Amino acid sequence: MSKTIGENSSPIFSVRHNDTGTSARTGVLQTAHGKIETPVFMPVGSLGTVKGIDSHEIQSCGFGLILGNAYHLYLRPGHTLIAEQGGLHQFMQWPGALLTDSGGFQMVSLANLCKVTEEHVGFKSHLDGSWHELTPEFCMEVQVALGSDIMMMLDHCPPYPSTEAQVREAVDRTTRWARRCLSVPRQAHQFLFGIIQGGVFPSLRQEAAGQLMELGFDGYALGGLSLGEEKQTMFQVIQSVTKHLPVDRPRYLMGVGLPEDILEGVCRGVDMFDCVIPTRHGRTGWLFTSSGRVLIKNAKYARDESPIDSECSCPVCQRYSRSYLRHLYVANEMLGVRLNTIHNLWYYGSFVSKIRRAIEMGQLQEFRTQFYEAQEGSGQDAKQDSVCV
Repeated sequence: MSKTIGENSSPIFSVRHNDTGTSARTGVLQTAHGKIETPVFMPVGSLGTVKGIDSHEIQSCGFGLILGNAYHLYLRPGHTLIAEQGGLHQFMQWPGALLTDSGGFQMVSLANLCKVTEEHVGFKSHLDGSWHELTPEFCMEVQVALGSDIMMMLDHCPPYPSTEAQVREAVDRTTRWARRCLSVPRQAHQFLFGIIQGGVFPSLRQEAAGQLMELGFDGYALGGLSLGEEKQTMFQVIQSVTKHLPVDRPRYLMGVGLPEDILEGVCRGVDMFDCVIPTRHGRTGWLFTSSGRVLIKNAKYARDESPIDSECSCPVCQRYSRSYLRHLYVANEMLGVRLNTIHNLWYYGSFVSKIRRAIEMGQLQEFRTQFYEAQEGSGQDAKQDSVCV
């Protein structure tokens, strides 16, 4: 069974609570693979795996929704192979919900390998240099074959900085590609999100949002942010767009970010987030705690018998010391990377859960104040991290 936009038998999203002092809200995403409470953070599993962590461990960290990448999975192992083996859920043995990104961001991250035309994105594979052409229609076909619960349209993501004229060209092309994406039939359980571009220009963002809302998507994402602009600029852009989006559709801030970015995004009405930060930071020895970030390789932890975070209930903090984790990192042991990653993912899962609870209890402002007070008193490690991110 296939469908096009507007044929959903039930809405994807419903709001539960609204915060009185901000634009924050809690809600529920209804997917074929479970109900997802929002605000929600999605671990990134671009290649069909959250690096070093299996599906059961991801679930134990509190996640029911993860992200895959259509561009990467198309190149390796191929969407046809995955479809033959029952789709991406079955292939990676993931029982929860899946969102697949279209690959539009790769126009920025792999810009030297790409050429954008009106018809398609042409690119050389970063694996073997072979030439490929990704049209909006083919991008949808790949994601339909993967069987993801939420698909992202192919968008034109301009780099930062870009001129207003360059950003307008990307916005207009994204709208034209949106119509093409909507024309492709998809499986009955699949939702499709539009991606709002516009750079750091609020008027272009609002114009882009209006164009996509006229077309009618199941959800709306903000793309092309956290590419180098100032944080306050990003927050201002988010605020300028979310207040115009429909209340009954989820809002997704793509590729963001640090805990403070998530908190500020939630306060501005965002429901969904994804980022490589918790997993990538785990691999580079940066650990998130209730009192700031810890760089575990620092010599001061060599004899530290305390857990990473005394307030954390993750299995790593319940069993291992900072001293042991430092040893694993310095010795380049793969167990250290796994344990660091599990802890960071647990922190993120717990963090968004606490945000949801604070909204429901009418205590978000107090939570926000306490969070920043803890960060300010966290010491030198976090100050170093602000340079390393």
